[in-house]
Amino acid sequence: MEAQAKTKHTRDLYATVTTQIVSALEAGVRPWVRPWSKTGATTIAKPMRSTGEPYRGINVLLLWGEALTHGYSSNLWFTFNQAKAAGAHVRRGEQGCMVVYAGRMEPNGDSDSDDEAALAKKPGPVLLRAYTVFNADQLAGLEHPAHVEPAPGGAQDSRVDEFFGGIGAHVLHGGDRAFYMPGADVVQLPPPGAFTTAAAYCATKAHELVHWTGHPQRLAREFGARFGDAAYAFEELVAELGAAFVCADLGLAADTRDDHAAYLASWLSVLKSDRRAIFTAATHAQRAADFLHKRQATASP
Repeated sequence: MEAQAKTKHTRDLYATVTTQIVSALEAGVRPWVRPWSKTGATTIAKPMRSTGEPYRGINVLLLWGEALTHGYSSNLWFTFNQAKAAGAHVRRGEQGCMVVYAGRMEPNGDSDSDDEAALAKKPGPVLLRAYTVFNADQLAGLEHPAHVEPAPGGAQDSRVDEFFGGIGAHVLHGGDRAFYMPGADVVQLPPPGAFTTAAAYCATKAHELVHWTGHPQRLAREFGARFGDAAYAFEELVAELGAAFVCADLGLAADTRDDHAAYLASWLSVLKSDRRAIFTAATHAQRAADFLHKRQATASP
């Protein structure tokens, strides 16, 4: 009976999270597009725990969406007890945001993570737990800085150039379209000068490089068996999310191409019919972003 209750609770959490994302998309809001920005700034940052450790996967989307909805200026999040330990307290009337914690039941206890990808190779079903966090803007009495800045620099910073150069992908420039050619294993982009900003060029490059990670010699990402005719659109969702994660890591504004709005109806159809689909997309996007970061230390295909 206890196992059945946990399984039902997990199903409810999947449905709750999916409903939140679907509601945002139906309102015309993609939570991963410019999800957090300081006034007058052109950079974004991943949501961080009070310890400064970044959230990952689905929790990034949940917290970005919450920050966007309420206009929070901080990317730091605290549990009630963490706020208390920091000498602060949650202001009266403030409502927290749900984040999820994934784990698998094991003979010797639970193995837990907030990233399903970290549990993918372990046996047994993933069980979700929910807990509540509060943005630093919702706290009173917080003494230390209420924002963790991304690494200094911008789209024209040498650090960004080094990141993209360290991936080792074959990137060609020319024409007026951006796409990845799996057969030739080539990313094609318009010339940098064709983009409205350097950040827009970097965001588009990140998007196509996420597609590049799906090659059979890399992450071998395929969705046909599960999503059928919507597989292509679902891959576009993974690329959008992955590019947003990468841009946030680099401190860049994650502008996405307007043409991806054409996939919105397909995304909504998939998410409504499969309550785990957004978790799948966020997991693959996080995995792709991690792969691009790891390429900085390796030259393997």
